Amino acid sequence: MRVIGVGLPRTGTLTQKLAFEMLGFAPCYHWVNLIADLDQVELWERALDGEDIWDDVFAGFDATVDWPGGYFYRELSRRYPDAKVVLSVRDAAGWEKSFSETIVEMCHGSSLMPLLSNARAEVDPRWKRYLALVDRMFWSGTAPFTGGTSAEALMEQAEAFNRNVRDAVPAERLLEWSVSEGWGPLCEFLGVDVPTEPLPHENDRETFIGRVTDGAINALHGWQQQRLAEQPA
Repeated sequence: MRVIGVGLPRTGTLTQKLAFEMLGFAPCYHWVNLIADLDQVELWERALDGEDIWDDVFAGFDATVDWPGGYFYRELSRRYPDAKVVLSVRDAAGWEKSFSETIVEMCHGSSLMPLLSNARAEVDPRWKRYLALVDRMFWSGTAPFTGGTSAEALMEQAEAFNRNVRDAVPAERLLEWSVSEGWGPLCEFLGVDVPTEPLPHENDRETFIGRVTDGAINALHGWQQQRLAEQPA
């Protein structure tokens, strides 16, 4: 593990994943890896229970960014003492709007996205387990957002999370960086040349919603097809 991205979700973390890989820190683990392989949920449950699962989950990876990895910034910064740590940040209001319209909405909302997601959980045990993991990492126990989901509460809790990272990671290992700053500060911190290609920009609100709703529709369609196939002729 050479680079650990510890910023909150919706701070440009998919952009960071692509950027790290373009800079040679590849492959980079990201929440999309978990979505693509829901069997990994069990590993992250064990991590929340205090088990050391890092060799299993990060085998073959040079970097990690976004959650679930970022949730464990203390454990990972200790486990990989030579890795550099990047705390991605974003203007508070912009972050709150993005976080509320995606992750908060998926977990607590009543729009089509959470309705489809919850319906999928009724027929897909792996998705149900995944949603329980999300709840546990954001809203339960010692998770960062147990203090409420109002705009003000979210912004206050996000800043508290960032302060905790700054306190936990030695300053010489830590870069606080926004994607709006471009390649320069990131490349200088990581000790690599600035690419000729522009910094990528990925994972807007519609992409997030599409990923959840399309996955749910496909799962529900598969469940319906199986039911029809099992009906007697």
